[in-house]
Amino acid sequence: MESHVQEVIHPDPAISEALRLLGKDKLMLAIHDVSFPGSPNQDTGRGTPYSRAGIEFTQFARELGFNGLQLGPQGQTSLVNASPYDGTIFSRNFLSLDLHALAHDPQWGECLSHQSLEHIINTNPNQDGKYAAYRHAYINYAKANEEIYQNYKVKLFEGNVLALDIEKELHLFLQNNRWLRDDALYEALSIEHDGRYWLEWPEAGESKYDKLLSTPSAETGAICVQRRQQLESRHWHIIERYALTQLILLKQHDTYRKETKKAGIKLFGDVQIGLSPRDNWSRQALLLNDYFMGAPPSRTNPDGQPWGYGVLDPNQYQFPDGSQGPALNFVIERLGKMLTEFDGLRIDHPHGLICPWVYRADDPDPFHAVQNGARLFSSPNLPDHPALEQYAIINPAQINRSRPRHADDWVSQLTAEQEARYAVVLDTLVAEAAKHGRKKDDILCEVLSTQPYPLERVLHRHGLGRFRVTQKANLSDPRDVYRSENALEQDWIMAGNHDTPSIWHLAKKWQGTKEAQAQATYLAHKLSPKDPEKLNCILSNDYRKLVHAKMSDLFLGQARNVMVFFADLFGLEESYNVPGTINDKNWALRVPANYKQQYEQDRRQGKALNLPCSLAMAIRAKPELAKAQNELINRLDELAGWHVN
Repeated sequence: MESHVQEVIHPDPAISEALRLLGKDKLMLAIHDVSFPGSPNQDTGRGTPYSRAGIEFTQFARELGFNGLQLGPQGQTSLVNASPYDGTIFSRNFLSLDLHALAHDPQWGECLSHQSLEHIINTNPNQDGKYAAYRHAYINYAKANEEIYQNYKVKLFEGNVLALDIEKELHLFLQNNRWLRDDALYEALSIEHDGRYWLEWPEAGESKYDKLLSTPSAETGAICVQRRQQLESRHWHIIERYALTQLILLKQHDTYRKETKKAGIKLFGDVQIGLSPRDNWSRQALLLNDYFMGAPPSRTNPDGQPWGYGVLDPNQYQFPDGSQGPALNFVIERLGKMLTEFDGLRIDHPHGLICPWVYRADDPDPFHAVQNGARLFSSPNLPDHPALEQYAIINPAQINRSRPRHADDWVSQLTAEQEARYAVVLDTLVAEAAKHGRKKDDILCEVLSTQPYPLERVLHRHGLGRFRVTQKANLSDPRDVYRSENALEQDWIMAGNHDTPSIWHLAKKWQGTKEAQAQATYLAHKLSPKDPEKLNCILSNDYRKLVHAKMSDLFLGQARNVMVFFADLFGLEESYNVPGTINDKNWALRVPANYKQQYEQDRRQGKALNLPCSLAMAIRAKPELAKAQNELINRLDELAGWHVN
């Protein structure tokens, strides 16, 4: 892929200076691969950061003032499940391939025909680019993968220099990465067993041991080795094709990361807490057999969430002599890969690393199971979970029995030694990050409405912050964790994320209601303390101005890190993900191809985030700062071209 960004890009100096004066180190734009825009007349139906359009979007984000991009999980999903949080943790999604480069870039020897690319583009059912066409993309990218592989083999046979170089890399790539060999074999086994879930594979005939091929026992070792060799020989083209796709994706990612550095953008990856079926199969020896991980009932989700994710076996964290066991080696393997590919990491649901909520796998009603689950390390003597006693770090006297099991204060106290035991996995993560030259503020912890005491202690141990999602704030409770004034310096603050409604949708829904008045009153007293009534009236009657006040609030508190989800940047009212929903629009919202022109038009009408406007409001809210920064405020007003008051 040729370079598209020739030098470091800078936003207007007024934006950078405003962020500095307001004490903000990072301004992060959150966007998943699927949501990147496509180029006009070149859209295959699915976004990718690796395309020319993806690089141009990255440059656009930097020019606005963002100095970081937070991507979502990039793992391989399935035809029936588009959620990136259920994708593979090592393999990348073939839907993130830049097919245009594979058809036109000399680096790849035009390994995809122009005709095939044009067919995918022309048959894309979502030509406006507003939503991804997931099924269309999945089916056609799978066909493109086969064509790319076949063309590679032809060029290899012809002695093509590029193909010969790739062959050498491919051999080493397969040799040096266990995850690749296992994931590729699973691909072959899925085809062998008609795409069925691995626990449904037959256990008769030659398939008898297929469920166990990744974790053979002493008794089945020789048989499994023989069966594996048989499958690899039979399906070598599938395995090699899979590996070739992963190699191309890695190269395209490396090229993109070079471009983000040129653009002055730090790139953050997403360490999802869940394992895909492929990972469950390949790492089953590391997982508990009788428990799944989920989310307990909470204020924002009273029913809980039965994720069905595998749980690492605590007995495999360490050996009796204190050395790292296979479970921690797996954590290091995973993090090592990600830390070589990203500048920082978002830790998805860190509860799962420190005090996971688990539920019985044999309960036929998953919601009943998750609502009656327990904390893995905080359940020393529960009559309905006797199996968890062996993993308990605390003793019964340290439990607050008057509180629900999932409550933040279920555990009331910890010794230093107990804290260290809760911290084993996160300690490993932080140590691995340090080995790769990362600082603590390169680690984001997605702690939302709940923060159990052990989690609080472990985060404090490393000086790590949490997420503050201000749209969820309870304005009647001064101590609410989502209010910006309660955020700490190390925290990350945002109006919303990929799981929440757009702030534009909410503000429009609030207009004319008591909620709009409550939001306006709260914000007016923070943004205009000397004359709140005037601003109160303005905000309560114009949802666009209420949104900008809400965004300005992100810059007022102590939190030094601000994140904006892409839908909130562009004024989109649709949700990217509605938890528990399965339809063609979930996990599919995108930045449209004409985003530059549309954004400029919308921001000058207050219909998309006008960052200079919100920054100017934040500076004006600090009288001593505003008094000395009249020139800066005037410049921000000039850049904004639209004002709240």
